[in-house]
Amino acid sequence: MSQRIYVAGHQGMVGSSILRNLQLSKEVKIITRSRAELDLCDGSAVDQFFVREKPDVVIMAAARVGGIHANDTYSAEFIYENLAISMNVTHAAWRHGCSRLLNLGSSCIYPREASQPMSEKALLSGPLEPTNEAYAVAKIAALKLCSHYRKQYDVLFHSAMPTNLYGTGDNYHSENSHVLPALLRRMHEAKQQNDSEVVIWGTGNPMREFMHVDDLASACLHLLKLEDPPDWVNVGSGMEVSIRELAEKIKHTLGYEGELVFDSTKPDGSPRKLMDSSLLRSTGWEAQMSLDEGLVATYADFKRELAKGTLRN
Repeated sequence: MSQRIYVAGHQGMVGSSILRNLQLSKEVKIITRSRAELDLCDGSAVDQFFVREKPDVVIMAAARVGGIHANDTYSAEFIYENLAISMNVTHAAWRHGCSRLLNLGSSCIYPREASQPMSEKALLSGPLEPTNEAYAVAKIAALKLCSHYRKQYDVLFHSAMPTNLYGTGDNYHSENSHVLPALLRRMHEAKQQNDSEVVIWGTGNPMREFMHVDDLASACLHLLKLEDPPDWVNVGSGMEVSIRELAEKIKHTLGYEGELVFDSTKPDGSPRKLMDSSLLRSTGWEAQMSLDEGLVATYADFKRELAKGTLRN
C-alpha cells in the first residue's frame, strides 16, 4: 500500500517544490488542500480533514512568510497565523495517528548575534532580530512543539530549518517579498523601463546564505528516509554573499546596465546569517546548485511565469 503524504502549503514555493519531487515516486499518495479549501488556522476544520484523509506523513510547508518590511509591518498576523497553523496541524497529526511529521522553519529562529556559522546549539542563546521577532518566535514554538510531542508521545515529529530560499514559485511582491526575488523583479522592471538606477534598502553589507528551493526539497525527502533524525537540523548551501554582491550577481544575470544605489537610512536586518549544516551533511546530504546557476534558472522561471500571468506577487 502506498504511503499517504499530506503536503501542507503545497502552493507555496517550498511546498510546490516538494510536491514536484514527490510526484516522481509511484510509491506515495499525495494529499493537498488549497488555502480556500482548508484554513489551517481553523482547528476544527484541520481536525475534520485529518479524520477524513488519514495521512501517514505530514510535511509542514504552510506558513505566513515575507521579507523585512512585511515581518515588521504585519507582526501580529505573522505570530498569530504561524502559531495557529503549527499548533493545529501538529496536534491533529498526533491525535489521528500520523507516523511522521516534518516541520519546516527558518534560519531566523537563531539569535541576531549568534556565533557564525549558526549551529543548532545556538537556539535560544540570545535576543532575536527585532524586525522578524514575531515570525521567529512562532517558528521556535513550532520546533519545540514537535520536539516535545516526540519526547512525550514517542512520535517521529522533527524539523528542518532552511536558510534563505529562492527559486521556482517565489513571491515577487514589490514590498513584501524576500530580498532576492524583490531585487530580481525591481531590476527586471528597471531594465524594461530603461531606468538609470535601482535603490536598495540598507548598506549592502549584511552577509546572507542562499539556497535554491529544489535543494531544500531534496533535503526534506532525505530527512524523511532517516530512521532517527535530529529533533531539528539546519539546511543550508554553505554559500555566503553580501547583499551588495547578490545585487551585482542579479544585475549581471539580467543584463541590467543601471546603477545600484544603497539607502543606508533603511534597516539592514541581521548583520550575518550563515547556517552550520554540518549535522545534516553528516547524514549524507549536500546542496547541489550554485548561486550563479540558481539565478539563471530562477530568472528563466520568472520570465516564464510573468508571460503566463502566473507570477506570485
